[in-house]
Amino acid sequence: MEKEEVKKVKLEKYLEQIRSSLAGQADPEKAEGMASYMRGQFTFYGLRAAERRKILRKYMRQKNRPDYSQLETAVKKLWQLPEREFQYFAQELILKYENEYTEDIINLFEYMITNKSWWDTVDHIAKKLVGEYFMLFPQKRDEKIREWLDSDNIWLQRTALLFQLGYKEETDAQLLFDIIEELKEIDEFFIQKAIGWALREYSKTEPIAVVKFTNTHQLSALSEREALKVVRKNK
Repeated sequence: MEKEEVKKVKLEKYLEQIRSSLAGQADPEKAEGMASYMRGQFTFYGLRAAERRKILRKYMRQKNRPDYSQLETAVKKLWQLPEREFQYFAQELILKYENEYTEDIINLFEYMITNKSWWDTVDHIAKKLVGEYFMLFPQKRDEKIREWLDSDNIWLQRTALLFQLGYKEETDAQLLFDIIEELKEIDEFFIQKAIGWALREYSKTEPIAVVKFTNTHQLSALSEREALKVVRKNK
């Protein structure tokens, strides 16, 4: 059997073992509650994060997981499966390959953001995957952000707002403020909430800058309330 064919068979076996491991621990009662919490958008096995991670821990290990060359195929196959736990596993699996990222992995992140889109995956992808990616490949940042802002896709736009959540002192404040200025008129809960969240997180590092921005820009009541939560609490 050719080397590539062997790798393909091995990947299919890996994915089947993951599916079998999750299905064997399914909790229908919890699954119903989790689906309800996500407004019926997805089906679940009913496994909380800690349970899921424990069950699938061995599939994260380097000796068991696919090569980087197979990562995109693995993630897309996991993304196409119905139960939401597969997507949670996929986005956490990618973190294991950070040291191997190539410039084009942003295309995979965009696929994940724009397919089966909801806050539970998009927010993780924005902060953990895209945030790290732009640190590694800063030359790609402005081009991609421009594409996302022009896309009319609220999840790509939300990602543009949130990718700096973990940056703290390394936050590009001018970029953040420019993105907010461009998106603040969009009448969409997930955009308005993200504006407030991004500002609130930055206020933990630069509260004066955030207060000044909210005082000089007309934000929605939701965005402003979220933005100033920490500042007002610390008064």
